Amino acid sequence: MKLPHDHGNCECSENLMEEMPSLEGFSVASDIFKLLGDPSRVKLFWLLCHTEECVTDLAAMMEMSAPALSHHLRFLKTAGLIVSRREGKEVFYRSAGTELADALHHIIENVVEIACPDEGKL
Repeated sequence: MKLPHDHGNCECSENLMEEMPSLEGFSVASDIFKLLGDPSRVKLFWLLCHTEECVTDLAAMMEMSAPALSHHLRFLKTAGLIVSRREGKEVFYRSAGTELADALHHIIENVVEIACPDEGKL
């Protein structure tokens, strides 16, 4: 793509334009950030990156009702960030362990560490 003004860095900017992800790629990234725009969902995802738990125990850990928790679990599972397994009548959840889930987990920990240094290491 030829830029309308030459400020001495056109070659670099033109190369950058060729490497830039598609609008669809940015849309997917935006959707993921929207998904994690809820503090309860971020907390729940963080927990599930560290442990596998049943809904009853997760609800207690999150201090919320099972239906409210299920709402958040559904969003995270649909996005592919968590997985579940059934054991008898109980369903257990954990991080999907995918590259995306792992990257988001590290981002959350880094942001909390930078933004809230008094919180200590997560």
